[in-house]
Amino acid sequence: MPELLLELFSEEIPARFQRRAADDLKKAVTNGLVDAGLVYEGAKAFVTPRRLALTVTGLPARSPDTREEKKGPKVGAPQPAIDGFLRAAGLNSIDQAKIESDPKKGDFYVALIEKPGAGAIELLSAMLPKILADFPWAKSMRWGTGTFSWVRPLRAITATFGAENEEPEIIPFATNELQAGQTTYGHRFLAPDAIRVRRFEDYVMALERAKVVLDLDRRKDIIKTDAEQLAFAQGLTVIADEGLLEEVAGLVEWPVVMMGSFDPDFLKLPEEVIIATIRANQKCFCLRDASGKLAPNFIITANTIPTDGGDVITAGNERVIRARLSDAAFFYQGDLASPLEHGLPKLEDMVFHAKLGTQFARVERLVKLAGEIAPQVGADPERAKRAAMLAKADLVTGMVGEFPELQGLMGRYYAAAQGEPADIADAVELHYKPLGPTDKVPTDPVAIAVALADKLDLLTGFWAIDEKPTGSRDPFALRRAALGVIRIISENGLKFPLQVEPDLLAFFHDRLKGTLRDAGARHDLVDAVIAGDSNDILTITQRVEALSALLSSEDGVNLLAGYKRAANILAAEEKKDGKAYGGAVNQDALQLPEETALAFAVDAVHAAVMTHVASDDYKGAMAELGTLRGPVDAFFTAVLVNDADPAVRVNRLNLLARLRDTMHLVADFSKVAG
Repeated sequence: MPELLLELFSEEIPARFQRRAADDLKKAVTNGLVDAGLVYEGAKAFVTPRRLALTVTGLPARSPDTREEKKGPKVGAPQPAIDGFLRAAGLNSIDQAKIESDPKKGDFYVALIEKPGAGAIELLSAMLPKILADFPWAKSMRWGTGTFSWVRPLRAITATFGAENEEPEIIPFATNELQAGQTTYGHRFLAPDAIRVRRFEDYVMALERAKVVLDLDRRKDIIKTDAEQLAFAQGLTVIADEGLLEEVAGLVEWPVVMMGSFDPDFLKLPEEVIIATIRANQKCFCLRDASGKLAPNFIITANTIPTDGGDVITAGNERVIRARLSDAAFFYQGDLASPLEHGLPKLEDMVFHAKLGTQFARVERLVKLAGEIAPQVGADPERAKRAAMLAKADLVTGMVGEFPELQGLMGRYYAAAQGEPADIADAVELHYKPLGPTDKVPTDPVAIAVALADKLDLLTGFWAIDEKPTGSRDPFALRRAALGVIRIISENGLKFPLQVEPDLLAFFHDRLKGTLRDAGARHDLVDAVIAGDSNDILTITQRVEALSALLSSEDGVNLLAGYKRAANILAAEEKKDGKAYGGAVNQDALQLPEETALAFAVDAVHAAVMTHVASDDYKGAMAELGTLRGPVDAFFTAVLVNDADPAVRVNRLNLLARLRDTMHLVADFSKVAG
């Protein structure tokens, strides 16, 4: 079957846009093909710095003929309804419609609409210009005199369609006065001449000969493998950096890896500073020696084959990195010369948010809040307040001004160098954490106090000014802050009730539900333990775990069945009687041994569960509930709840209500499936 080859050749596409652009091109074209009735077998998109490419295989030469019946108005309907039906169906007269009968609705008109298929090339020539015009680049530009925009100036379009062993046809369309053809170009420096291509297979081979590796992931593999081999030969290892690898692979079409070095004296700088400097300025990878220490070397990825073995390229990178590291050393020494807290007044000139004041005002709030949280998490209040006061001070340092991603980390280095105790210095860095699901969580009490203060101040502040996340927007990373609070509390086993407004508490509940479900908890069990006013994250987590353990046992499954039966009987009888049951159980009205046994068992379990819950022993509480399985089974086997004697009936309903309420001490079992 025929295949489609499409290439959009342009000036350099920013690396950060490339993978998304390839996915968007594939999605747009394949969706358009399906909508046009052209069902395909496979599709794959590719991207390099100068081209977006797509191949779609197994396409039919034309779309199929279609036949559709369109139901119209009833016979005798007003003329405007008839006219609208004729326009929609493409009929000239109502006589062209047929009449069908419905036993309930009577006679109505039906139009038979037949549409002949169209050639794939005809459909593609109409489809592709619109896809290009509507392409969702994050940023685009216009050039020349046209209105067409693309991420960078578009220079050539290759668009061919044809079956194997046949000369493919060019899909005729134009964009911005650029006519589609079958000409592309090789590597800008190594093989810049025009290349005529027919089908995807010879297109890939022609590009390879012209020093272009079309596949982004293959370029990544080449860089990674060559870098690791080059490092291994020197007894070094490459510091893994997936983000940098993706970016570098998006900067080159023919990757060539080489190694450079810098003055070992720069290793006196914090290694994070060196890595950030080399990564940000030269897009190079850093290395470690056999002992795990940072090595005075780096890996360069060039987009050319150097004729001198790479000496000029290496020397150029070394010269720039030396200058950048000298700047970093200047910032570092200058920052160390001034005590960290001396930068606090400058925070008054740094706006945190127009409605929430300056960074200095935020620090004041953090100091107060960290001091209040400290006793609840086992931290010394004065040390927590000191750490909170210094937490944002590095924002005005020269190093963080140059590398904002080092905030917190540089504060720790400066605080430690200036004599602050280790727990306070560590808290300056760790109060930002965790930044994601795999990031580490603070475990020292001082760091915990400041981290919770930072995140709770962020959340309560933005809730107060009604800047809450929406389904598609969360510009202040409030979801991340809430998840951070949850992880800090749960992973440190903290009893820390959240004293926040109901709407914000509901936001925490939503995040916690997602966290527990990701950890494998059943959604219905999570719903069963979270009430609207549940503000203790640790308690909720422990209850879910205990409930899951109970319901994984045979006793738990049978007890749940008994609970459901009791709840259903109560619901039916309460609706019939117009009142709720829940009064005291009259011991004198108990007639059968099975109901007496259940009454005594429920009373004993109720008291035991209350004791376990009071001491946060939810496994123990659930185990106590599990002992009710036998008495409940026996009760429903031997006892008729709706006895002829009204007093006996009411007493038995009160007993079932007592069972229900006892089980609700630990979870709302009505929300549990089963």
